[in-house]
Amino acid sequence: MKSIRRLYEWVLGWSNSPFGGWALFIIAFAESSFFPIPPDVLLVALAVGAHKKAFRFALIATVGSVLGGMLGYLIGWQFMAFIGDHIIAFFGFADKFAQVESLYNTWDAWVVFIAGFTPIPYKVFTIAAGLFHLNFPIFVLASALGRAGRFCLVAALIYYRGPSIKAFIDHYFNLIVTAFTLLLIGGFFIIAQVL
Repeated sequence: MKSIRRLYEWVLGWSNSPFGGWALFIIAFAESSFFPIPPDVLLVALAVGAHKKAFRFALIATVGSVLGGMLGYLIGWQFMAFIGDHIIAFFGFADKFAQVESLYNTWDAWVVFIAGFTPIPYKVFTIAAGLFHLNFPIFVLASALGRAGRFCLVAALIYYRGPSIKAFIDHYFNLIVTAFTLLLIGGFFIIAQVL
């Protein structure tokens, strides 16, 4: 736990650097396939420091995350035995991987969208998408929508509420995202029933 905390503080430390935007891109890229700390930590810190640039930072995080998700897809598609299994085992997700396969068989790209938007470990789903040969353009689209939705939600809260919202986001982020996801899925379900 101490090493994760040190890593968290290292990520947060980039918010005071002139290279904060680049660090956000690299962390978002890495988190989508192997890095343990989500980019939201740095996104919040950067956006609070310059809340008028909040959506710019959200875009940087989205692009980095989607490109990193493509790397995760490649790992699952071509290098599962060599790299993917080690990443999954390192994070302790090996026993959950069978459940992920079941989700892919049932929900396909919706799984990627939901994993991209929620606090679910996105890296597991990017690697699984490659392993289970999810249609690549669909994967990229679902990733882009999920990640953009997540990061823009954070950016919007900071942009419109200012730095005072930081403590609220830090404390209730998972609950906010989960509630928003349930509303979104409910909306899609209602639309599907009506149409």
